[in-house]
Amino acid sequence: MFLKIFLLAAFFATMIGVGIYCGRHAVSVNGFVLGGRHVGPWLTAFSFGTSYFSAVIFVGYAGQFGWKFGIASTWIGIGNALLGSLLAWVVLGRRTRIMTQHFGAATMPQFFGERFGSPSLKIAASVITFVFMIPYTASLYNGLSRLFGMAFHIDYVVCIVLMAALTAVYVIAGGYMATAINDFIQGIIMLFGITAVVTAVLRTNGGFHAAILSLSRVKDAAAAPGQLGAFTSFFGPDPPGLLAVILLTSLGTWGLPQMVGKFYAIDSEHSINKGMVISTLFAFVVAGGAYFLGGFGRLYADKVNVAANGFDAIIPAMLAGLPDGLIAVVVILVLSASMSTLSSLVIASSSTLTLDLIRDVCFPDMEEERQVLVLRLFIVVFIAISAVIAAIQYKSAVTFIAQLMGISWGAMAGAFLAPFLYGLYSRRVTAASAWVSFGFAVGLMLTNLLAPRMLPALLQSPIQAGVCAMGVGLVLVPVVSLFTKAPDAALVAEAFAAYDERVSVPVRDDLG
Repeated sequence: MFLKIFLLAAFFATMIGVGIYCGRHAVSVNGFVLGGRHVGPWLTAFSFGTSYFSAVIFVGYAGQFGWKFGIASTWIGIGNALLGSLLAWVVLGRRTRIMTQHFGAATMPQFFGERFGSPSLKIAASVITFVFMIPYTASLYNGLSRLFGMAFHIDYVVCIVLMAALTAVYVIAGGYMATAINDFIQGIIMLFGITAVVTAVLRTNGGFHAAILSLSRVKDAAAAPGQLGAFTSFFGPDPPGLLAVILLTSLGTWGLPQMVGKFYAIDSEHSINKGMVISTLFAFVVAGGAYFLGGFGRLYADKVNVAANGFDAIIPAMLAGLPDGLIAVVVILVLSASMSTLSSLVIASSSTLTLDLIRDVCFPDMEEERQVLVLRLFIVVFIAISAVIAAIQYKSAVTFIAQLMGISWGAMAGAFLAPFLYGLYSRRVTAASAWVSFGFAVGLMLTNLLAPRMLPALLQSPIQAGVCAMGVGLVLVPVVSLFTKAPDAALVAEAFAAYDERVSVPVRDDLG
């Protein structure tokens, strides 16, 4: 217990120290929200990765989908690395950085407002962002509390308060730069931690070959009827379900404000190329390792009651028998993953509420110092609301982390992915098509949350509904754009002028 407390104290002190140190970068809106757009490749890549993978992944998704798909759940981590990281950087990174700087946009709603010339579209995007980030944040508290309860026997509400207070302190003090530096530190912990945990769990099951052999003997008449060794097969017992999870957790990052926002702040062309490689490798190790670990969850079927305690209890049950020192590392690992994601969420939500609603709609002449103050106040408000929701959710019928995250990801990614992607590349995409994408995704996910029986059986799962929202949006936006009034030519020319601007670069960057 002394070792656990010592490591936690050292971790907390480091996070707060970084926040105080970075306070000098957080005196302007640009500095507080984007780090002055001077964030290098290592910080950006690690910030992208640590914001991507949290307690939702380690405790919720790894446990649930490892149980459902067995060792094939590793494909989810591979998809996260290739589709969610590598391809996202290739397709979105450079164009996002150029066009958002051209517009002077610090948030995704600001991008929509400028790109489509629609203040009302910006307001709608702001509301969607703020509302649907709350259940995502609540899911972070849920996952972390499982491990804290196992390691320290601490009450769930105490876990929420500790995590919320610590995150608030360093984000309020140092803004985006503090989160980026802390994300780098937390990312290093995650890399070493997941490697150590996977190795330890395999050893407790006799090594890799023995664990695979034991898993191949597991039978489940409901999940894998008539299949022997289904949980060690290449694509598991449910390939279509596996594909849906890969798409939601990988392609979904393309439309999440807290993920795409990382591209706003990167400093140079060289950093984009380098960050792409670093981020992809990080995802391979962290996401691949987490889902690979979860794939062995059924070996602990005698130690966890999934029907009574939910899928979120699987990973804690796998880790409960590890040495105390390693459990301390695991707690720090999941704490790092959760706090890095939470810090990205609170900055994204507070910035969009402050800049896109409070400043632009209510007080257009607000001074910059006051804007930074309001940003900090809304960070406190957002963290407080999400903490209260997390406490209420813990005692309600919504018990699975994956359900909360699926609703959040489905609504935001479904609403934003298509208009954002097409907005970067197509001159023909219209504001009307963006409205249709917003309405369809939000309507579908709210129906899934409040009245799932109104939907076809396939869409009653938040995962399937989220994938549907993204896929339909990618079709609706170009189709609706064809049948609605073309956007103003001057507006489009101004937007795409960003790509034609002349710049001079050293010969080492371009042979000319």
